[in-house]
Amino acid sequence: MAKRAPPMRDVALHGIEIAPSQVRGAIRLVPLLRRSVKEDLRFLKRSYQEAATVVSLDGELLAPGVKYISYVPHGLVVSWSDDGTPVAAFGAQMSRPDGKRIGRGPCAVRIAHRMVKREEGNRLRMLPLHVAMEGFLALCFDGPDVAWSEYSKQAISTGLSPRWERVAPGYLVPGLADALRVFEIHDRQVGVLVFVADALASAFVVSHPEDYRALHRSILEDFFGELMIHYGLLPPTGHLSTLGMDAARVRDASDLIAEVERMRAEWASFHGFMAEGLLGRPLSSKQVYQAGPFALQRFMTDLRPSEENHVGEAIVRDDGELEYLKTYRLSAAQTRRAFLLLQLAKHHWNLDATAAGMATTRDDLVKRLSAAGFGYLLKEHVLKAARA
Repeated sequence: MAKRAPPMRDVALHGIEIAPSQVRGAIRLVPLLRRSVKEDLRFLKRSYQEAATVVSLDGELLAPGVKYISYVPHGLVVSWSDDGTPVAAFGAQMSRPDGKRIGRGPCAVRIAHRMVKREEGNRLRMLPLHVAMEGFLALCFDGPDVAWSEYSKQAISTGLSPRWERVAPGYLVPGLADALRVFEIHDRQVGVLVFVADALASAFVVSHPEDYRALHRSILEDFFGELMIHYGLLPPTGHLSTLGMDAARVRDASDLIAEVERMRAEWASFHGFMAEGLLGRPLSSKQVYQAGPFALQRFMTDLRPSEENHVGEAIVRDDGELEYLKTYRLSAAQTRRAFLLLQLAKHHWNLDATAAGMATTRDDLVKRLSAAGFGYLLKEHVLKAARA
C-alpha cells in the first residue's frame, strides 16, 4: 500500500533548483529545474472551447446543489503509477469527452462534474487553479453559525451565497506573451516563477520537462490579479547586474566552473528571497485527492493584510517532493475580504468578540464589512448605527 503524502505546511521546492532569471520589460521569468526526473507522474492539457463552465460540486451532474461558475479554458489530465513504473505519454488518445455541453456557438456552456474527477485507470481530470479558487470562495461560505440578532435573514438562511471574485487572464498582462515566446526553456525545466515588475505573480511546476514544454504557454490561460496588468505597464525591470561573475577570481577552467556555480547559487538565493511571500510561508492546506503515492492539496498562505498572499494547489509525493504547483496572488481587497471572514469565523460570527480580537470597535468592524462588500450580511439598522 502506498505511503500517504504529508500535509503541506509550506511551499518548499524539494527536488527543484532555481535558475538565473530572464527579463523582458517588466516581466521576469525564473526557470525551475528538476534535479532528478521521474516518469511515474505525467500531465496532459485538455482544451475547452465553451464560454463558461458550470461545475457541480456536490450531487449528480445536473442535480440541484452548490455550483462553481467560471471561464475554464483547459483542464489537466494527471496520469500516475502506484509502483514508480513509467507512465506512457498518451497524447491525443486522452482527449475524451468531459462533462456535458449545453448550447452552441459562443454561448455554449460546459457542465462538469467535480473539480477533480477520477477517470478510467490511474487518470485524474482536474481544473487547474480553479481547485484553489473554489476553496478560497468557499471560505466561511455558510455564514453565521449562530442566529445573532445583527445579521440579516439572508445571511442566516443562505450565508455568503453567491460569492464571486474577479480575475484577469494571463494574455492581458503586458509583455507576458512575448516573454514566454522568446525566452529559453532549459533541458530540465519543469516550472517557472512569474514576476511582474519584480512582484511575484504566480508559480507553476509540473513533474516532467516534456510536460512543461507542452504546457509552457498555457500560463497565458491562467488567471492573474488585475494589479498585475498595471504592474506590466511599469518601466522595465532591472537586470540586477550586481549578481554576476567576478573576473578577478578566474585564472583557469576550474576557477571558471567554480565561479559559475557560485553565481548560480547566488541567483537562486536571491530569487528565493524575491519569492519569500510564497516560499517558506506557513500555509493552511486541505487534501483534495489521494492518487497512489501522490496527494493533491489546495492551500492558502497565512493571511497578512499588509503583505502579499497566495492561494494555490499542489501535488506532493509521499517523500515530500513537489510534483505540481499552481498559485494565484490575492489582491489587497481579496485579502481583506478573506481576513475578515476568518476573523468572524474564529469568533463564531459575534461582532463584539471579533472587534475585540482585532483591537478595533464594533462600529469600525461593521464599516469594514460594508466596505468589503459584506454589508448585505447585516441588518440595515446595524449599518446605519455604525455610519452614524
